[in-house]
Amino acid sequence: MLLGLAAALAAAVVFGGSSILQAVGSRRVSSSSGFHVRTVGRLLRQPAFVAAVLLNLLGFVLHLIAVRALPLFLAQAGIAASLAVTALLAVRFFHDRLSSAEWGAVAAVCLGLALLTAAAGETGEDRATGPMSVALFAVVAVMVAGGLAASRARGLASAAVVSLLAGLGFANTALAARLLPELSVSSVLGSPVAYALPLSGVLAFLLYSLALQRSSVTVATAPMIVLQTALPAVVGMLLLGDMVRSGWAVGALVGFVLTAAGSVALVRFEGVRESAV
Repeated sequence: MLLGLAAALAAAVVFGGSSILQAVGSRRVSSSSGFHVRTVGRLLRQPAFVAAVLLNLLGFVLHLIAVRALPLFLAQAGIAASLAVTALLAVRFFHDRLSSAEWGAVAAVCLGLALLTAAAGETGEDRATGPMSVALFAVVAVMVAGGLAASRARGLASAAVVSLLAGLGFANTALAARLLPELSVSSVLGSPVAYALPLSGVLAFLLYSLALQRSSVTVATAPMIVLQTALPAVVGMLLLGDMVRSGWAVGALVGFVLTAAGSVALVRFEGVRESAV
């Protein structure tokens, strides 16, 4: 568990730094670009966006380690904590200021993670079955169809839908990473889940970039954080065998709520000081 926890915390640091760069690169591309291949090309011409992609790849490797070594409710909460990291980085490097409420949110994230760590039991060993593999690809199809429809609309409702779709994609990525078979070349290449994983991750990354173009950081980020944290946690406990230590159910619930609520309270730092990068 120590390796998984270290990987989750390291991933939070990496994702916290990459989020600022992603916001910078995304907002330098016209929001009229829409959800199609040309948008990808325009984004990849932004150095900040490319740097965010590279950091996200590193974060993905760390996250893969975490989701396979920890219960998903702890691994995903660790990723949500990246917003607390972003806020602290803003204070350190951009001389931003946290309000009393935001310092409280950082403390809530830390306390929540501590409670979840204490409450974590056995990590489920279940791997992909036929229906699970089909479900992962069904989610990919929903993301594509929903993204194409929502990208044609404007307004906060459209941005919130795109953010939810991004959260669904990141949740699907975490579940696919858990459901991978033994991590050998032959096993991975022969598993359909291995192909659902990058599809979900790339689509989620693009959808989140579109959400950042079309709305405030809060609208673009809060729905995504909630869904990508909560959905894998529920699936992990109900279907994949993740366990909470005996007598720690309430502590796990409180820890999860504190981490999620604290992270959502810090979403304004997702694109903080973009002009300074």
